[in-house]
Amino acid sequence: MKGLLLLLVLLLCSAVTSQSQGPINRSSADLPALLVFDDRTPVESKRAWPRRRNEIRNLMLEHFTGFPPSDTPVILNSKITGSRIHADGSTRRRISLTLNTPNKFTFEIHVWIPSGNKQPRPLLLTQPRDYQLPWAEMALKRGYLVCLYPGVDSHHREKDYPGYDSIWKALRDEYPAATWTEIICKAWIAGRCLDYLLDPKHDYEIAPEQIGIIGFSRYGKQSLIAAAIDERITSVVARSPGSPGSTPYRFSSRNTCAETPSDFPGEWFLPSLRSYAGRENELPMDAHGWLGLIAPRRCLIHTAHNDGSEPTFGVERAYVEARKVYQLHGRDEHLRIHYRTGQHGPITDQQRRENLDWFDLSFRRGQVIQADFPIELIHHFDWTRWQEQQATKALTPPKRLTAESSRDEIEACLQWSLGQAPTQIKNASETQFITEAESKMMTHDRWQVKDVARSPLHFGEGLRGNLYFNATIKEPMPVVIWLHPYSYHSGYNEGYGVEGTTVYHRLAQAGFAVIAYDQCGFGLRLLEGRDFYQTTPHWSRLGRMVHDVRSAVDFVFDGKGAIKGDRPKMDPTRTYALGHSLGGTVALYAGALDQRLRGVASFSGFTPLRTDTDDRPTGGIQRLWNWHGLQPTLGFFTGNEDAIPFDYHDLLGMISPRPCLIVSPKNDRNTTYSEIVETLRESRIGAGKKKSNLTHLAPEEADRFGKDEHLMFLNWVKDLTSNN
Repeated sequence: MKGLLLLLVLLLCSAVTSQSQGPINRSSADLPALLVFDDRTPVESKRAWPRRRNEIRNLMLEHFTGFPPSDTPVILNSKITGSRIHADGSTRRRISLTLNTPNKFTFEIHVWIPSGNKQPRPLLLTQPRDYQLPWAEMALKRGYLVCLYPGVDSHHREKDYPGYDSIWKALRDEYPAATWTEIICKAWIAGRCLDYLLDPKHDYEIAPEQIGIIGFSRYGKQSLIAAAIDERITSVVARSPGSPGSTPYRFSSRNTCAETPSDFPGEWFLPSLRSYAGRENELPMDAHGWLGLIAPRRCLIHTAHNDGSEPTFGVERAYVEARKVYQLHGRDEHLRIHYRTGQHGPITDQQRRENLDWFDLSFRRGQVIQADFPIELIHHFDWTRWQEQQATKALTPPKRLTAESSRDEIEACLQWSLGQAPTQIKNASETQFITEAESKMMTHDRWQVKDVARSPLHFGEGLRGNLYFNATIKEPMPVVIWLHPYSYHSGYNEGYGVEGTTVYHRLAQAGFAVIAYDQCGFGLRLLEGRDFYQTTPHWSRLGRMVHDVRSAVDFVFDGKGAIKGDRPKMDPTRTYALGHSLGGTVALYAGALDQRLRGVASFSGFTPLRTDTDDRPTGGIQRLWNWHGLQPTLGFFTGNEDAIPFDYHDLLGMISPRPCLIVSPKNDRNTTYSEIVETLRESRIGAGKKKSNLTHLAPEEADRFGKDEHLMFLNWVKDLTSNN
């Protein structure tokens, strides 16, 4: 029987594979394919790649940066305006370059030449921002020639490089018909530096095909774009370039607490790009296009586990798609993600050495080997391996629920979908409480408000979180368990899009005790998610998340756990689960399975399972079982979603008659609004004679979770109190 089931699963997977090779969905949750032409035919050889590359280039310029001038001006004049011998023996020059533009555009660069015998040397380009100059010094010691070019951002200033932040404006004035924006202007200037440095008459003796560029954050974006538009750059290191650099907007929008197209400052990108905020899935190409344009040259994305600018999941989705182009060229090893612990900054000397090691590897210098940069993926989930480890019972779905199904039958069905918890759950944390250093790194106190205190707590199996409460309130407070969205990098903390303060600070100020913690595989528990199915193959990450909510309820009701500092008075009978996006999903499952919760509030928390096919703009149920590896049992139903034995109306029925708030924005790209409405109708019918206590709010907007949404929750609870 088990063998037959496995065969059926393999056939379903085969069907999914064949479907994925079909026409491109221009409104898709996943990334537009790099190896499929605009006419929807596949790119089948290296010979065909240049035509597809040109299509990608045009899409990236059209939608992100604008187009530079079609003709490249020659260098009319170059003049060394300063030269000195540095203490390290290097020669450091200031050079003025004049281009043959209408007004003879002139700009300055710095060129550092290492000491020693004259010989062909590798070249490193970078922008002279203060935290990037140590890269230049270190590269010089390794024998690199270094060029510092005027790519300093308009929001920065460097006193030793005056005007480097604004010279791009004069350049853009030279070409009023060009549509280019700030970031590509400066990337284009890097190319004009190469025109000068590679001209034999200037005698710089640069080694052929040994040209690198490096940048951090916004300069990482600029470096990626420079390499994308100039194929003479043979290797690039982009440290934490964020969105839309290493991270596609499809995977860094509001339900990740990261950047949307509306967040970039100034004139980095085209103003028209902002119109895609909330509908990022409609972009005909996304940030992974830069990686495709760089292929098959070497590219290293250096990012941090808890980098506030780029969710690790988005970085890996871009890598997985771009890697296909590298594989087409037989250069799989030329693209890598290099992880570090910590946040966006600071840059350590060890990290700088590793960055330069990538260039040494690229240019076959020193002792660096490819194994020093292995493939390292946090979010890869091997569903086939998972299902091979399951027992027959886990592979056998329960019968489809009906309106007559009992609560016990519904609960058993839900438990099957969440997997089997182990008898002993490993304590994953090394410290009892979140440390002050960890809270500082995760910016837990960034959005503080008056009277709100934060106390570290622990509960359940290795769970560490924080309790937020208004220290001026002495009577028992209602409790909210805050469940965050798909914010892999930041966990429960909110980043981009905060309006005044976070939900946990705002609710605490309003009189709630708020329990906030990182869910399994997020924030400080990021690597726990990576290793979850190796250590717990029969459970599911969603099952662990629901279990953790119930452990938080145990803390409130029974005092199981501990708190660092004074424990405020809490009213267990008024305990609510509040979640956004993924957190909204977890809240619904927890509410269905734990009757102690007074009520559940789910914001953008679901779209019906049985109609969520993979060809939908939502991404289908594969988001749950495959992309995020949350609920693997759903993988049995891909291509046959209607056979899923339960759906969200069953969960809502289990929550009834307790109060439940469903907020489903009509323009949420991750859901199908009309089908949510139908689900809510079914759940009310299923409540029978019981009062459903179901409140549905449908704002005319995209998925978000800001001040207005916080107030929706507060007003809902207020109405519950006044009606009792």
